[in-house]
Amino acid sequence: MNRAITTIIAAVAISACAYGESQPMTISPPDKINSVSSYILLDRTGSMSDIWDEALSSVNAYATAVGTVEDGEADDLNTTVTLAAFDFQDGFQFDVLRSGIEPGAWTEVTNDEVSPRGMTPLFDAINRTITMAEADNPEKAVIVVMTDGFENSSREVTREGVRAALDRAEARGWEVVFLGAEFASFGDAEAVGISGSKRMAVGVGNFQATQETLARKARSYGKGDSADIIFDEEDRAEAGEEDVKERTGSNR
Repeated sequence: MNRAITTIIAAVAISACAYGESQPMTISPPDKINSVSSYILLDRTGSMSDIWDEALSSVNAYATAVGTVEDGEADDLNTTVTLAAFDFQDGFQFDVLRSGIEPGAWTEVTNDEVSPRGMTPLFDAINRTITMAEADNPEKAVIVVMTDGFENSSREVTREGVRAALDRAEARGWEVVFLGAEFASFGDAEAVGISGSKRMAVGVGNFQATQETLARKARSYGKGDSADIIFDEEDRAEAGEEDVKERTGSNR
């Protein structure tokens, strides 16, 4: 057999192997990475002065806990934390102190950055936080409102306006929770549609533990292990809610 014929036979064999008998390559899809973005809205009005250090410590504790992988838990959650503080002093003040920070890169918020002052534009602050989250457009978001007082100075939106913003958040499947810092009168929260299962009074000495528990709930929600975030009786006992009601009164 001459060289030309041998070359032709070899070429046909290679072609048959490559095109006639080859199997399609199977590419496995990448592992799904879950994610959740937390937005903490912190009341920095003058009435927060006596509990301010503990409030700041609890926010820092949340940022650490939301990034902590528990024993036996899959490390498959991307998470960021944004912190804004608000008050009304010479107009509505809304300062974003941390924006989209991964827990490992979080630096502690201190009194050198932010301290109590002014009045309580609660509705404006909630609306501004939701608008900020909408601009970021995360798939899952947890919005934590921490305040010790009533709405008394909003100018940008009405009660109906902030309720509409909360309705938009709910329609996206985002979670909004309301923490009363040594405060159990939730008329404002109820008026804008925050349900009883998502609002809770927290007593002095319990801020950090409560925020750490909430951070774990945020992780569970972000990973799809829990459909939503609610406060149960165990959470309320840990927060000392009944003691707060006895000390401060409640409108519920």
